[in-house]
Amino acid sequence: MPYHIRDALPADLPAIRDIYNDAVLNTTAIWNEHAVDLDNRQAWFNARHAQGYPILVIVDADHQVLGYASFGDWRPFDGFRHTVEHSVYVRSDQRGHGLGPRLMTVLIERARDGGKHVMVAAIESGNAASIRLHERAGFVITGQMPQVGTKFGRWLDLTFMQLTFNPGTAPPTVDLES
Repeated sequence: MPYHIRDALPADLPAIRDIYNDAVLNTTAIWNEHAVDLDNRQAWFNARHAQGYPILVIVDADHQVLGYASFGDWRPFDGFRHTVEHSVYVRSDQRGHGLGPRLMTVLIERARDGGKHVMVAAIESGNAASIRLHERAGFVITGQMPQVGTKFGRWLDLTFMQLTFNPGTAPPTVDLES
């Protein structure tokens, strides 16, 4: 089946909301416990675009959104401006068809082309499929944080993974007086 990855449009937000809410209600991929409405996803969409960050969708031949991916600031301080944290979500009935790796490849290209140095993933430690996906994309585990979250009545552990685009390169300099 042919797939196409493109930048998300406002018309994609209902499908993005549905994929997000499925992950909220049925998985530990998102540690929120309440579904969101369209206004929430519109605000998220607007914020990503205002920051110049991509939101990608993968669509089928009928233009149905099957998954989405994005990245944003990892931490809101100047010193972290070259590091982003990303998310990749695939519709539940489309998982296991290679859509996640396709989205991840394009997202990594966008981050690299946008001058980012590091991409961070924060993954629920029991999500072996996501950890494998990230390992195949070149990410390495950089930290484990036991019992830092909770959902579905149990403690959740967090695995941090990262991909460094140009290891060993010197950071850009900034005049701190300006």
